[in-house]
This record gives sequence, C-alpha cells and structure tokens, in this order.
Amino acid sequence: MNLQSLQLRKRDSIFRTLWKQRYLLLMVLPGFLLILVFKYVPMYGVTIAFKSYDASLGFLRSPWIGFQHFQAFFDSPMSWRIIKNSLLLAFYSLLFGFPAPIIFALLLNELRHKLFKRTVQTITYFPHFLSAVIVIGFVHEFTSVEGIINEVLSWFGAEPRTLLYLSEWFRPLYIGSSIWQELGYGAIIYLAALTGVDHSQYEAAVIDGANRWQRLRYVTWPAIIPATTVMLILKLGSILSTDFQKVLLMYNPKIYDTADVIETYVYRVGVQGGQFEYGAAVGLMLSVISFVLIVFANYFSKKVSENSLW
Repeated sequence: MNLQSLQLRKRDSIFRTLWKQRYLLLMVLPGFLLILVFKYVPMYGVTIAFKSYDASLGFLRSPWIGFQHFQAFFDSPMSWRIIKNSLLLAFYSLLFGFPAPIIFALLLNELRHKLFKRTVQTITYFPHFLSAVIVIGFVHEFTSVEGIINEVLSWFGAEPRTLLYLSEWFRPLYIGSSIWQELGYGAIIYLAALTGVDHSQYEAAVIDGANRWQRLRYVTWPAIIPATTVMLILKLGSILSTDFQKVLLMYNPKIYDTADVIETYVYRVGVQGGQFEYGAAVGLMLSVISFVLIVFANYFSKKVSENSLW
C-alpha cells in the first residue's frame, strides 16, 4: 500500500468520525461561534495600541507610532500608583479570597445532617446571582454613618464616619464583599471533587485509628488537590484583573490613592478622556502580563506536581 492510499484512508477515517459525532459538533458550534465573533474577530483592533488613532482614517490607515503609548504610560506619575494598587488588591484577594471556598467546601463536607447542609449551600450560593449594583448598595448601607458597621465600631469608642470615603477601608470592603458573594458558588467545584472520594477510604482510615483531622488531611485534601491546582493557575492568570464594575461603583476621588486600579484608569483616561489608543495599550499590557503569569504558573505546577492545564 503506497503513501497516497494511506493518506486517503486516513482522511476518510477522519470524515467518518466527524459524521458520527455530528450532533456533538452541532452542540459545540454555538459556543465556538460566540468565541469567534466576540473574542477573535475584534482582535484586529489591538493594532490601535501601536498607532496614533484617527477616527477619520480608521484602524488600518492610522499611522504607526510603535511603543510610544506604552512608554507614555510608564512615564506617567500615575502608573506606579495604579500598578501598586492593582498588585496589592490582587495579592490580598488571592491570600484571603482563594482559600475561602476551599475551607468552606471542606467544612461542608464534614456535615452529616443533609437538610442542614443543603440549606447552608443554598443560602451561600444565592449572593453569587446578585448584581454588583445590589451588592455595592448593601456595602453603601452598611458603611454609612448610621450603618451597622459604624454601630459596632461605636461600641469601641470610634466616631461614626462614611467608611467608603476612607482610603484604608477600600481593600477590606472590596475583598470582604467578594468573599461573601462568591464563597458558596466557588465551593461547588471542590464539593464536586469530594463526591468522588471512595467512602471505603474513610472507613479504612477510621479502622487505622485516624481522627477527623487526620482523615481530612490524608483522605479529603488529596482528593481536591487537582481541582485546587487548576483553579490556582487560572486565578494567577487573572491576578491583575479586578472586578471593574464593582470597583467603579465603590470608588470616588477621595480614595483614588488606594482604589484606582488599571481597569478604572483605562476607563477614565481611555474611554472618558477619549484616548482610545492609550487605553488599548494599557489594556494590552495587562493581557500580556496575565498570559505570561498563567504560562509560568502552569509550567511551575507541571514541574512540582502532576497537575497542570496542559
């Protein structure tokens, strides 16, 4: 059998496989078209970051200016402040926000009363489906002069103040409200991983004399390590990305020194200020850094463990 015949048989085999899986491919098609139209097709607009954009000339005919917008960003006195704010907000969110659903899932897994467990799950899932406007509305009410937080602080002799006008309160309020909103929903993937644990392993551990903490450490925790690794890699890839809508609803000029992050800076300068090419350059830089971080995190995870995205 010659090479041409082998190639023809291979091609026919591929077509037969595609035809057998035609219904699965039709199910995937809408999602593929969605990503293609809204993610890949608009990518040609990235070229605006390297051009002096002129609306009358359009994206393609505007003159190239290279990396001038990137240099202008780093030369700006605002650049290091917003980079620092973004990094600190990302670091604290990762430090406190990432372990929260894991700990919550482990605690839920220890509950034996099914009705109580389902009730707790339902209550903690609900905030995820609230819009950022509603969540920040709660934050505004709780942190107002007559809000519950000031009521509690007044017991310790503190003077009531509008906490959202204080720079030092922005990060705790942002991170705390994010944990409250995503705690239950973020625990779903870990609870799903825990359902795959064979109960005979717990029985064997009890027979061997393991207490509850030891069963948690040697049986339960290893079961969610793969899911935890994947979620951590994805989290590192978006470490510089914050909830733009939430920050925009929370911040005001009085707390710019801690609340002004890359996304809000791009919106304020690029969109409101009409400097579209400058805003695109800053946004592109953020995307490149995130891509490098996710590749590095995946490489590191593959080296130190058997878990990785690819």
